[in-house]
Amino acid sequence: MRIVRLANFVTPTSGGLRTALYSLGQGYADAGHEPVLVIPGEHPADELTPQGRVITLPGVHVPGLGGYRVMLRRRPLLDVLDRLDPDRLEVSDRTTLRWTGAWARAHGVPAVMVSHESLDGLLGVARLPGPALRWLAGRLNRSTARDYDRVICTTDWATREFDRIGADNVARVPLGVDLDLFRPDRREPREAGEVLLVCCVRLSLEKRPHRALTTLRALRARGVPARLVIAGDGPLRERLEAEAAGLPVTFTGWVADRDTLADLLASADVVLAPGPVETFGLAALEALACGSPVVVSASSALPGVVGDAGVAVAGDDMSAGVVELLARPEADRRAAARARAELFGWDAAVRGFLAVHAEI
Repeated sequence: MRIVRLANFVTPTSGGLRTALYSLGQGYADAGHEPVLVIPGEHPADELTPQGRVITLPGVHVPGLGGYRVMLRRRPLLDVLDRLDPDRLEVSDRTTLRWTGAWARAHGVPAVMVSHESLDGLLGVARLPGPALRWLAGRLNRSTARDYDRVICTTDWATREFDRIGADNVARVPLGVDLDLFRPDRREPREAGEVLLVCCVRLSLEKRPHRALTTLRALRARGVPARLVIAGDGPLRERLEAEAAGLPVTFTGWVADRDTLADLLASADVVLAPGPVETFGLAALEALACGSPVVVSASSALPGVVGDAGVAVAGDDMSAGVVELLARPEADRRAAARARAELFGWDAAVRGFLAVHAEI
């Protein structure tokens, strides 16, 4: 199959979405299919990569979002779709590219929408009143379910907003983790007694990175000798650096090298995943694969992903979860983290996505 994949809000420094697109595309290619990814960028490009062909169309820069671009002009994208003549369409953007489902229906192309984000959650960040939020999310989700043959959700949590509208074309397929790259044996020795917290997160409002600083302050107030490394970049970085003045915090910026990231995650005593509306949470799963337990936001999908290898906490202060994990014997908590991650491999994710494409 020629599987044409569309995504906005992807940059060279993107996190989980970029990883998922790459891993799925590589899996499709390895399985003998022809994946083609179309994304926005500053300049046009067309190249062959391990994840298949990647076409970049000039995108409009979105102010205040840390470098994100979107393909807003429909005509260039329609021209590309017409030239590619896809066997399947796979869309990873439930907002600005949702219109492509109608194009697929009009052209007889089976189409899948991948729910990488929660509309309930994103609209909640905008602080819409509850009734207005449910009405708008329901309207948009009904339109998506109508225009696409399948909606793929990666967790039970992510399916709830579609269950609420009675959608009957939702498939649940978990994402995966590179178990060969992210390993516990990458852990580096450190000074005894120090507690290293790591938060790998985009520094933007919806990810709530300030929760990591709140947690560090609370731990140090309790006498826990903790320090924090925040790996990631985004529009809130300057504000967070100012807020962290006087605290033992290191901001690494975007970590481009995956080996360096794996070393950092493996060396953590506890990893923080503060995002309240995560539909899966690849960074948390990568931490578990490295043997590092995770404290997650109770309002997200992550409690169902990390299971007993982590602790879910409500609110901004996640220190109680850190203390609970540190109370467990180190060998036990690290073994439990790795065992949990081994339930999620990219091979299984690729098979699941391809099964949906075959079914439609």
